Amino acid sequence: MPWFMWLEKTVVTEYHPVHIKLDDFIPFNEWFVIPYYLWFAFVAAAIIYLFFTDVKEYYRMMALLCIGMTVCLIIYTVWPNGQNLRPDLATLGRENIFTHIVANLYATDTSTNVCPSIHVFNSLGVCIGIFHCSRLRDKKWITIPTLVLTISICLSTVFLKQHSSFDVICGIILAAILYVIVYVPDYEKFFTKRRESVHSAI
Repeated sequence: MPWFMWLEKTVVTEYHPVHIKLDDFIPFNEWFVIPYYLWFAFVAAAIIYLFFTDVKEYYRMMALLCIGMTVCLIIYTVWPNGQNLRPDLATLGRENIFTHIVANLYATDTSTNVCPSIHVFNSLGVCIGIFHCSRLRDKKWITIPTLVLTISICLSTVFLKQHSSFDVICGIILAAILYVIVYVPDYEKFFTKRRESVHSAI
């Protein structure tokens, strides 16, 4: 968090704008502020639940999340980036509770340090953790809403103009790469065999 907050204060005007053609076809929709803010509860609830119920999956999910966020911060540091997609809410032509919430979001969260999207990456990481949890993966009343919420959060980043579609794509790619690194290898079996070989050698 100190690293991210430092970047938020230092990367303000001098940054590489992130934009692809797809962004021009995505309209602003303030209703997506609901899943956008649900992200905070989603991530916190998954971390707390796995911590108390499935230690192995907790550590795997936290490994993926922490490594991924560190990679994101390194990218933001060496390649300062941002986006210029936010609409002028004053000329939007409508005003409601959700536009007010978005206005507060824009005022408190800068439009820099966006690629890859941590919002997208963490949502996918939490979704992966839940789907690998032995207590939850067979419960469709958990997994289906989890998948729907994950997709909604990812979509919210572009419909609120918090991120470019390119940020979302990069977040997905980062999650996929780290999934292969963290979840695919059987590290427990590897280290068990290594310990056994060391003990036999002794």
